[in-house]
Amino acid sequence: MFEAPVKFVVVAAWWSAWVLICSAQTEEEGRPDYWNNLAWQDIQDVLQLQPRTGVAKNLVLFLGDGMGVSTVTAGRILKGQLAGRTGEEELLEMDKLPYSALVKTYNLDRQTGDSAATATAYLGGVKANYETLGVDGTVAYDDCAASLTGKVTSVLEHAHAAGKSTGIVVTSRITHATPAASYAYAANRAWEHDGKVPTDAQALGCKDIALQLVQDNPFINVILGGGRAYLTTTNQSDPEYPDQTGFRTDGRDLIQEWQDGKQGSAARYVWRKAEFDQVDPAETDYLMGLFEPAHMQYSLDTENDTAGEPTIAEMTTKALQILTKNPKGFFLLVEGSKIDLGHHDSKAAHALHDVIAFDDAIAVGKNMLDLDETLITVTADHSHMFGFGGYAPRGTPILGIVPESDENDVLDGMPFTNILYGNGPGFRQEGRQNLTGVNTADKNYIQQSAVPMKYESHGGEDVSVFADGPMAHLFRGLHEQVYVAHVMKYAACLGEYTERCRTFRTQPCTASAGNQHTWSGFTLFITLLLLKTIIN
Repeated sequence: MFEAPVKFVVVAAWWSAWVLICSAQTEEEGRPDYWNNLAWQDIQDVLQLQPRTGVAKNLVLFLGDGMGVSTVTAGRILKGQLAGRTGEEELLEMDKLPYSALVKTYNLDRQTGDSAATATAYLGGVKANYETLGVDGTVAYDDCAASLTGKVTSVLEHAHAAGKSTGIVVTSRITHATPAASYAYAANRAWEHDGKVPTDAQALGCKDIALQLVQDNPFINVILGGGRAYLTTTNQSDPEYPDQTGFRTDGRDLIQEWQDGKQGSAARYVWRKAEFDQVDPAETDYLMGLFEPAHMQYSLDTENDTAGEPTIAEMTTKALQILTKNPKGFFLLVEGSKIDLGHHDSKAAHALHDVIAFDDAIAVGKNMLDLDETLITVTADHSHMFGFGGYAPRGTPILGIVPESDENDVLDGMPFTNILYGNGPGFRQEGRQNLTGVNTADKNYIQQSAVPMKYESHGGEDVSVFADGPMAHLFRGLHEQVYVAHVMKYAACLGEYTERCRTFRTQPCTASAGNQHTWSGFTLFITLLLLKTIIN
């Protein structure tokens, strides 16, 4: 066998490539002053933080689907390594937001949650049952009748009621769990088109999610993502893939109905990048862009899309250009949807590159918006059975193989990757694959897993929240996932917090964030002293 020499060559090549990168960094970092100064700078930055306590005119929720803590860390390392650094010291844009917390992701009936019930928590403010969408805990899975009376009002709907513009940007189907929870109600998240809704449920009045989007939510200003087939009929050929048709069996072309409902309005529908690029935000009040029959492409696969599709950062830019025209503000949901799907397939390269693409969209939001009047919140719905480790040396390629060392006593004597999954399609009944000579950084490489499953599963641990803007300082410590929705509503004086805002904050909620004034300690003291004098 030639395994040992090949292993040696691989490790030697790896070490030669990285030693130059690491050496300069290690020399500086080896001095105590480096870390002392770094920590002191962090302390100064935190001491200088001044919480913004005015009313948020705008709300932007960036949701990384399946973006658990280990995924954020690995994405951060990959970003740095793609830039020629070791990676561990890198910062994502979300990392730079000054306030953070952890939230619990369990569903009412599941220790490990799904994307629909978790979305109901962070968008609707209540915990829900597994695979139910936009409904409260009185609604069991598949219980259509209960869903008609158990509806939950989302942050998006509250924002619309307050006169704000609204938008949704995703890389999944627009009817998928996360976006759907902002506008729809369903006892089963799979009811995305009419063919999925049981006949008896339709008779009771339960609508499919796509129909709810178009029929019940015509006010949503920006709808960008995938999912054309869920809005078109079985008799309609797809414009990009003529051999494919839509899924609807009711004969309704919901894309055309959306356009018909916007007659007299500045509205555009697009399905390819060239059309998207031609949209003038100044002349557009409503934009629907559906760039695939189902989910959009992974960021690593867009070159294969002949019709082209915009990046999540480009869609976020266009959405903000349209939404910021409303003087009353807006709510925008941006989801990096395919982080989750990459994990389910155990293709870590896809998942992590989509983390970086998602982070680019966060950069757009930070650069385009005034954080004195905009609350930016970044979080995830759940985690995955994804991890990395094995005592890898500093700078080990995150998508690569961990070099042999005395610390890793590998019982089968074969190399293993930095990244592994607890379960998923990477398990082999005949035994673990020898990875000698395998390109584990290839985008289609399936990471090895401990338990055989068709698709890798979600993880049940807490996920992070990162935030900046008005009331972002409320994110600290550990919270239930519903807390995310309530902080957004409180920050913008929406829903049940409208009157509480008027009570505890000096300006009415209709005032712009720039006109907000908060009680200083001195002002509050003098006011209370005067009140005491008057009462006495």
